Amino acid sequence: MSPAQHTKPVIVTPGDPAGIGAEIALKAFQSGQDNFVLMENAERLELLSKQWSLDIDIKVIDEPESFQPNIRSLQIINIDWNTPPIAGCSDANNAKQIINAIETGARWAQQGRVAALTTNPISKSTLYEAGFRHPGHTEFLGSLAPPTESGPLMMLACDALRVVPLTIHIPLANVAASISSKLIIDKTRLVAEQLSQSFGITDPRIAVCGLNPHAGENGKMGLEDQDIIAPAIAALRAEGINASGPHPADTMFHADARQTYDVAIGMYHDQVLVPLKTLDFFGGVNITLGLDFIRTSPDHGTGLDIAGSGRARPDSLIAAISTAYQMATRHASVDIR
Repeated sequence: MSPAQHTKPVIVTPGDPAGIGAEIALKAFQSGQDNFVLMENAERLELLSKQWSLDIDIKVIDEPESFQPNIRSLQIINIDWNTPPIAGCSDANNAKQIINAIETGARWAQQGRVAALTTNPISKSTLYEAGFRHPGHTEFLGSLAPPTESGPLMMLACDALRVVPLTIHIPLANVAASISSKLIIDKTRLVAEQLSQSFGITDPRIAVCGLNPHAGENGKMGLEDQDIIAPAIAALRAEGINASGPHPADTMFHADARQTYDVAIGMYHDQVLVPLKTLDFFGGVNITLGLDFIRTSPDHGTGLDIAGSGRARPDSLIAAISTAYQMATRHASVDIR
């Protein structure tokens, strides 16, 4: 391999510093995941490393281009927090720096200065106190990217399953009125394109969940399945996209059924996130599709309830960094080790 290879890292944002982001990043590095740069406070990381007997060398760099591969130091872009973080106590005084870190990481990814962006979890209620007006990471990152008809879109993935919720952070009572044939068509096109480009799956098999129990039971349990979802699937198949459904969601996620598709698209958040988190609660990855850069994140929250205890598991962050790097490799941004 040439010396020029492997020089672009994944950039990892701090998330809420009162949560478990720093702990899982330290543990991810200790596990051997070393192709990332963390945005955090160097002095704080050194103290945490000693606190949990991790014995990790911390190296501050000024910019992503200074990243050195194959050294046994956790390389960081330093952040000076407005208020010293206290484990478990999210502080709005640090909200501006949390938001700035996300935006900076996204810009670096857009500019090709890093291979991809991986974001640690944020506390949205804390950010709202500082004027943050987005429902979550996905929507904020979408506002930083060029507008598209179908993005951004959240895909959750683990070894056993990939899922996409058609609607995300809206009340369940609003789901039926929020879905349309056009929405299903636009989002499924994006999913098919991304599975091919970013995951190397040719002719991806896409299973679409129904909205109602038993996919509406021929209209006896709601008309959305036959009037909205089925026509969208027919239109997608006419385009050559390998979509099927609407399938009753209660029979879609057992082991044999999962062998028949590459991704499941659900109509609402919990319809598809419950089975994924049941199958792999600790190792799931959140992937944002439809951006002009690669973004992943752990599929869990800030962990404020266990922050500072040393009990946080890094599995999901490790998977998120690894997935981001693999996606970047497929996009020919970097070569994976």
